[in-house]
Amino acid sequence: MSPTHQQHGTPPGWQPPSGIERALYEARLRGDWPAYYDVVARSHLYLAQPRAEVEARPGRVLFLPYWNPHTRSKCLAVHTTGMLPAPVPDPVFTQQSLGWLARVWEPGDPPYLVVNPGSPCEGVLPATPEGRALWLQHDARVQRVGLAEDAVHRLDVGGPLQGPVAFGLATGAHLSVRNGEFWNTMGYHGGGIRHERQRLEEWWGITTREDWSNALRRLLSADMVSDVWEFVLQVRRSLVQDYAGPVSLEHWRDTAERVVRARAEAAAQPRLTPDGVIASRTVSPTAIESRVAGVRRLVGRIARYEARFRADGLLPEDGYVRTAEAWDYGRAAGMARWGLGARYGTLAEAEAAVVRAGRLVRTNYRSWADFSAAYVLGRCLHFDEEEFGEWYETALTGHRVLMSDPASPWLTVPWN
Repeated sequence: MSPTHQQHGTPPGWQPPSGIERALYEARLRGDWPAYYDVVARSHLYLAQPRAEVEARPGRVLFLPYWNPHTRSKCLAVHTTGMLPAPVPDPVFTQQSLGWLARVWEPGDPPYLVVNPGSPCEGVLPATPEGRALWLQHDARVQRVGLAEDAVHRLDVGGPLQGPVAFGLATGAHLSVRNGEFWNTMGYHGGGIRHERQRLEEWWGITTREDWSNALRRLLSADMVSDVWEFVLQVRRSLVQDYAGPVSLEHWRDTAERVVRARAEAAAQPRLTPDGVIASRTVSPTAIESRVAGVRRLVGRIARYEARFRADGLLPEDGYVRTAEAWDYGRAAGMARWGLGARYGTLAEAEAAVVRAGRLVRTNYRSWADFSAAYVLGRCLHFDEEEFGEWYETALTGHRVLMSDPASPWLTVPWN
């Protein structure tokens, strides 16, 4: 059964927002409806929902039909990712699939499903029992619904490609590549409001606007990166500057140990303040030895990661990571968009945070490759435990993709 459709023509200058809509338009132009169904089946489909309803009944999805003058009937509208409007407080969107729609459709529901209504890539899909059986046939053929993971995806229309916002979004490209998302979607809906709220609660414990604002502030301040990581890396930076060259592992370890012991000794001395002498902060010998041992282990751990980075092309032969703050800045760009998708923040707030993340990255790093190595080190120190497993391998894949794909923002958005 072929979809019914009206010929709208192609408006002068119309450009598909992404490869999804381009494939839909080209299939429609050819009259190749099996191909059209295939694209719809492997694409996320978004339904508008009243925000109050979503917040009151998170597990419920409403079908809100509209009157279509061409079919002379009520229809249910869905949008593909590139055709979504900019986020507003209300309505919000829920993300579904063609297979899901086929399974939940009931006899009293609208007789047609309309994909991207009113656009040159519109398709009007009959929702009769035979039509829904066809939806399920195409759904069964797809291996994955949504954009491929570990690949660069971008909006050709509707997302920044140059300038400060694009640069800021590019700092979060590791996350976009890993999650199979458009790297340059500033007007972000993600997986719909439910999905974005679940993600923030599961991974970050964020359930309110206040939680989100606090997490974003801390990330932009590099306040979530471990102080111990930064201490150890700062010791090496100082040594490299003092000696104007490479620093041996033992020299780095010994210097870090001396600084730990010196700080403990200084903390034990009484201090004179304008209000008078204040008490010292004595640290027990056992605690000092524990700190020293931890710092020496961390130096070795970082050195081993960097050796692997050099072998895998994440670092040049003589390269090293100066600061792991990239781990927070890259996640800040992601957090800004996730909060927007969850409606904990506004588009203006998210954009300002993304631009700030970009400025911080440009200030603290010398190139996209320099930033990436630092981001991967932070990710590995946080998650990987020197297993060089999935947390490392997926980050390495993201780095390689972003440094080689012609569509990558790291090759198209200038560093300076």
